[in-house]
Amino acid sequence: MQEHLSGDCFRQRAWTLPAAGPAGLIHETLLDLLASIAWPAAIAIAWTVGELAYRWLALPRISSYGIAGFVMAASQGGFLDNPSGTPIALLAHFTFGLILFELGYRINLRWLRVNPWLAITGVVEASGCFAAVFMLAQAFALPMVPSLLLAALAMATSPAAVLRVANELQSSGQVTERLFHLTACNCLLTLFIFKAVVGYWVLASAGSAFEAAWNTLVVIGVSVAIGATFGVAVPALLRQLGNIDRNATVAFAAAALLLTAVTHAFKFSPLLAALAFGLVARHRRAILSQAQRNFGTLGDLLTVLLFVFITASLDWQQVRNGLTLALAVIAVRLTVKMAATTVFAHLSGVSWRKGALTGLAMTPMSGLVIVLLEQTRHLKLYALDQVAGLAAIVLLLEVIGPVVTRRALVWAGETHQPEGR
Repeated sequence: MQEHLSGDCFRQRAWTLPAAGPAGLIHETLLDLLASIAWPAAIAIAWTVGELAYRWLALPRISSYGIAGFVMAASQGGFLDNPSGTPIALLAHFTFGLILFELGYRINLRWLRVNPWLAITGVVEASGCFAAVFMLAQAFALPMVPSLLLAALAMATSPAAVLRVANELQSSGQVTERLFHLTACNCLLTLFIFKAVVGYWVLASAGSAFEAAWNTLVVIGVSVAIGATFGVAVPALLRQLGNIDRNATVAFAAAALLLTAVTHAFKFSPLLAALAFGLVARHRRAILSQAQRNFGTLGDLLTVLLFVFITASLDWQQVRNGLTLALAVIAVRLTVKMAATTVFAHLSGVSWRKGALTGLAMTPMSGLVIVLLEQTRHLKLYALDQVAGLAAIVLLLEVIGPVVTRRALVWAGETHQPEGR
């Protein structure tokens, strides 16, 4: 099992040095200083790397954030301790809550009613991905629960990567809108199936039917209910205050922060709650302007933190050990998604080419996986250690996934920036 470093990485590394005398005191003070600035420094470095890579190589910024986070992690010889269970993890949950709120806000339920083939496409590609990856995991001789976990997580498309790349390119059109809706469908199904697998794991390991039900049906139902309540209450408050255009960004960000804190404290699902919050808020006629998408500068800063957090949670040894399975899962997952979106393309109202590009754009999956696993730490699931290949999948798709999404949107002709940027 991976050793989780404590919050004071620098102290652990220097335990053999003398602590007595003036030299020891200076050394101790220096370690405290370095520990206190580690994450701010990492965010600044990752942002700089992202900007340079974007300008010089046309590489999506979030890919660079992921590379920088992985290199700076203590498990790779860097200076960032493992962020699991720290305040940084809570900030990452809040960031993902904002992202899922925005994704839910962009979902048009009326469109899904008018065009049910789009919803059918989402269900078919997600369930097909689950079945294919599960069979692949069994072929690699993984035990039952790790196979189910890997299959459930492989269904997901990362909303953080998809939204960030689309916002960066100012992308809009049929492929972009289908990408958002199918990503939301992926997230919803992944959250449900993941909670069901966790419940099965609890039942199999602890034999507690109550705890298993709590981690599936109760958590799902209460999380959605809390998110929907916020989705009704916040727009109502904004209408009472007036000047929605000016207040909406701060109000929704503050509500998402409170929602994340409440659901996290009571061990519910902040991700499901945030998705329900955004979905209900949109249909309560609360309007976010184009300038408020991604929550402006706040969203940009938190996105850097999120993607550094994701890859700083990984260990190179885990990545190397699971590389073969990871490559197989990535290939199978992409094949199933592209096949489903292509087969149902004409039925859902687009050309086969745009259907294939939609499936190609759904390559990223990493962000949601790490945040989901972080939220199960209290159950001591340790899926990154138990599920072979998962760390390698996260790292590869953290870096490659946004690049593939960017190319798919450019090839679809839906971007509003020059191709070379």
